[in-house]
Order: sequence, then structure tokens, then C-alpha cells
Amino acid sequence: MKKRLPIGLSDFKRLIDGGYTYVDKSLLIQDVVERGTHVALIPRPRRFGKTLNLSMLRYFFEKTEADTGYLFENLAI
Repeated sequence: MKKRLPIGLSDFKRLIDGGYTYVDKSLLIQDVVERGTHVALIPRPRRFGKTLNLSMLRYFFEKTEADTGYLFENLAI
């Protein structure tokens, strides 16, 4: 079965739970942690995944009652 393309989808959890095609950019988390800067400027062209990357960072670092660790099981991070 082919995976669907996440056109217009910018929520990381919905993307992973929905089984959409995802190009693994999870090593961005490692870059953010290792650099340890106070502010990170990530310039990218329009429609290049900035909001999706921020959503991924949110689900990785945010403390909630629901466990979101399963979202990162099959990713490089």
C-alpha cells in the first residue's frame, strides 16, 4: 500500500499517526540540543516544512500526561 502525501498537513502527530509519507528530519533535534543556543534562526523557503519541524520539536520536548515517545520510534533520533 502506498503512503499518502501530507499536503497541507503540519502537525507531526497527525502525520505519524495517519501513516503519511515522512522524510525523516528528526536529527534536527540533535542539532538543536548540541548547539545549545538561546535562539535558533532556521530560514527556509516557503512550504519547506518549518511549521512541521517546530511541531516535531514540540512533541519531542513538551511534557504532557500523554506519552508521545512512540512518535519517534522508527526515526533516526
